[in-house]
Amino acid sequence: MNKWFQPKETIAPVEVAHGLRMLLYDGAFAQTMTVFTTGAFLISFALELGASNALVGMIAAVTPLSQMFQIPAMFLVEKVRNRKRVVMLTALISRTFWIAIASIPWIVPEPFRLWCLLGFLVMFFGLANIAGCAWNSWMRDFVPITGFGTFFGRRMALATFVGAVLSLAAGFGVDTYRHYYENAFGAYTALFLVATLSGYLSVYFVSRVPEPVMQPNVELSLWTILGQPFRDVNFRKVLVFLGCWNCAVNFATPFFAVYLLKELHMSMAWVIGLTVVSQSFNVLFYRIWGRLADRFSNKSVLSVSAPLYLICFLMWPFTTMPEPTVLTIPLLFAIHILAGISTAGVTLCTANIALKLAPYGKATAYVAVNALVSGMVATLAPICAGIVADYFTPYELMVSLTWLYWKEGRVAFEMPTVDVRGLDFVFLIAFALGVIAMQRLIRVKEEGEVEEGIIRQALFSEMRQMVQNMSTVPGVRHITNFPYGSLKQWRKRRREEDRWRP
Repeated sequence: MNKWFQPKETIAPVEVAHGLRMLLYDGAFAQTMTVFTTGAFLISFALELGASNALVGMIAAVTPLSQMFQIPAMFLVEKVRNRKRVVMLTALISRTFWIAIASIPWIVPEPFRLWCLLGFLVMFFGLANIAGCAWNSWMRDFVPITGFGTFFGRRMALATFVGAVLSLAAGFGVDTYRHYYENAFGAYTALFLVATLSGYLSVYFVSRVPEPVMQPNVELSLWTILGQPFRDVNFRKVLVFLGCWNCAVNFATPFFAVYLLKELHMSMAWVIGLTVVSQSFNVLFYRIWGRLADRFSNKSVLSVSAPLYLICFLMWPFTTMPEPTVLTIPLLFAIHILAGISTAGVTLCTANIALKLAPYGKATAYVAVNALVSGMVATLAPICAGIVADYFTPYELMVSLTWLYWKEGRVAFEMPTVDVRGLDFVFLIAFALGVIAMQRLIRVKEEGEVEEGIIRQALFSEMRQMVQNMSTVPGVRHITNFPYGSLKQWRKRRREEDRWRP
């Protein structure tokens, strides 16, 4: 058993293939845990407990705040030098806290529920970030760099597909439960317990991935390790960009679900349904963005995908003018489709650009410092956004298009063109912050970067190819045969592994 957890000097190609397959399974179960414990479900659970906009911002700030744990995690990893052990131990403990969160409505007095939720979330995300620090360093050394973007694009696509299907079913389950009971606490308890079990299964599959031996690090002093990424001029530019980008994203995205639930009064099924629409386009575009990132560069992909995501921020205020209109539903679908396409590239490449530009064998320090800088900025963003939302609640900015008939002194026609209030101000500020982040991205240097026009042409080419594959008879046959083809490939790989196994 102890040998199973020991790092290996050399890893055979068949072991690499087996480990990559285990990471796919890990991604599916980890995503199941994530969709049940974050996003609309977590925000709705907090609102059910009585959270305000400011408190929602504090809950959203817990995730980036907990990234501070990556600094002590960095020293822990360097000291232990067994990343698999660190990942498994901290991940198991952290995911157990969801059992405590599931019990809050039943055993915690009402005045203390939200504070207990905040405390348990800090513990969960804090330990999860220790695991994440070790996991990122491990993956940087294990996954072949030549197919880095393609593999993680495939992993994210599979995980997103699984998460989308399960979250949609869970959304209908929560609405059904609420129809029969006064509140949905029982439904959320069940979701969080299922999430915990999925998290444990994720840890099991991670444990079956081999770990390469860490490169020796001569200097382990605090300032030496922390100073390495800051002395790297190009990586310093990456830190500035990612800090600005995380500030913009965390200023707006925590309030998407709040806007749908409180401003538009939508049911959980609608909220999750729109999320599934977004995730469906995630699945379609993860591999496309991954191939483009491998073919060109992460920076080049971000130069196209990130502005698309910023456009979504601008579209949110137009869903109410000032009340929901006939265009509200089409706009919401357009926002979530565009967000699904763009976030596939943004999520993949913002994670990969820091890993790729970190020197081989030193990823632990570089990733930890990146998490620290991004976490410090992103922690303040949702808290400030919640305060801004509450401050602007009584204010409204309206611009109308008016047609006057002067002879009779009457208004012949009047239509509001812009109506901004409450959370709308949050989305506009987030857009401005995102524009600043894109200016910082220009200064980053990455091998293989090309102009935006080339990426757009390649993207359209990939999209045309995808449509052709799905619209032709062979393409349809490929889709319908997917489960059987995958099973056949799995059996072939198993036979090859058995041949190599002593």
